[in-house]
Amino acid sequence: MQSRRKLRFRLVLSFALFGFGLSALFAFAALNIRARLEDQLITSSLQDEVDHLNAQVRAHPDRAPSFEIVKAASWSNRTIYKAPLNWQNLDTGVHDIYEPGPDGRTRHYKLAVRRMDGIISFLQYDVSRDELGKQQLLVSVVGAVFLFGLLSLAIGLWLSRKVLKPVSDLANRLRGFRKAGKAEPLAPHFADDEVGELAHALDEYSARLTAMVERDREFNSDVSHELRTPLAVIASTTELLQGSPDLTEKLSERLKRIERASRQATELIEALLLLSRAERRGPTRGETTEVGKVAADVIESQRPQMRGKPLTIDLAVSEPVSINAPASVLSVALTNLIGNAIKYTLEGNVRVEVGNGRIEVIDTGPGIKPEDAERLFQRGVRGEGAGGSGAGLGLAIVRRLCELYGWDVSMRPRSDANGAIASIVFS
Repeated sequence: MQSRRKLRFRLVLSFALFGFGLSALFAFAALNIRARLEDQLITSSLQDEVDHLNAQVRAHPDRAPSFEIVKAASWSNRTIYKAPLNWQNLDTGVHDIYEPGPDGRTRHYKLAVRRMDGIISFLQYDVSRDELGKQQLLVSVVGAVFLFGLLSLAIGLWLSRKVLKPVSDLANRLRGFRKAGKAEPLAPHFADDEVGELAHALDEYSARLTAMVERDREFNSDVSHELRTPLAVIASTTELLQGSPDLTEKLSERLKRIERASRQATELIEALLLLSRAERRGPTRGETTEVGKVAADVIESQRPQMRGKPLTIDLAVSEPVSINAPASVLSVALTNLIGNAIKYTLEGNVRVEVGNGRIEVIDTGPGIKPEDAERLFQRGVRGEGAGGSGAGLGLAIVRRLCELYGWDVSMRPRSDANGAIASIVFS
């Protein structure tokens, strides 16, 4: 799962972590180098001093040397027993001695030893003061690390605001275009940098998209105009033929089917035009449509699709439901829902119920899986079962029409028997 944190937060966090990590690395390196150099310098100095002490004692055994920072002592091989017990067997060199102090704390000092010509010289250097200095230095360095970390955080906040300001301005302008419903060129408002290139690319994409939408609208308008003309001719011709006195009953029925088909085609064209305009809410033009009446007309127009199957179709209106939408839009939606119920139901019953602000189409077909209910409204997806071929666009068109007018369309399996229930809830 990708992180959803804002870009500015990630920039500030990265800058702060970089500053803190770099400061901590520098502090660690400084402390480590200081400790190594100090140990080497003390060891080298003590070794030189103890060699000098040993030479002085051998040259002037009756003269006691004096030291301020270190403590010195010398014994011969015969008097070495007077030295502290843990010193007596030490070889020539510098040794780290740890022993309990009078206050109960562990005492640490360096002891330089030199054995030559029967004289054993000791030079003692207390490193506790250096350790106290190390602790003070460590506290200072840790404080400096945190100080530099806070400084990096503050600089990161300031820089992120400066760096991301053009991006924020670009986003605000895009939001303004969405509210105004009209896009204006973005590139002139930004410098010739990466954000300017992005604005220029968005302008080019907007121009191409606008041109494509305009072409689609013009195409839809032209097609609708060209289709309406032959449909009007078919409707008028059918009406004239139905008025013929010598018209047989069988021929009259066929003319009614042609009339219903032409009316459905006209309604479908009008609904598709509404979708092509991509309006947030569908226009009503003050029209009020009775849902039960449209459902009855759609049922009659779909009866020929039953093709002699052992199937019945009923309409039940528990209470009148009226909507502020063109009848053509509702007719297209119900034609798809009722037509699908007839197509996928081999035998049994298709029941259309109107009431309580909704309409439901209940069938006894093979039903649907609960996990497939939402997927059926996607373009190109068809339900499983009988009923022939199809492009899988009908329910997708129904979903778009319902969204245009704020209706809620859904499908679900029946809980009491085989089959499915398609419903439209009018808001």
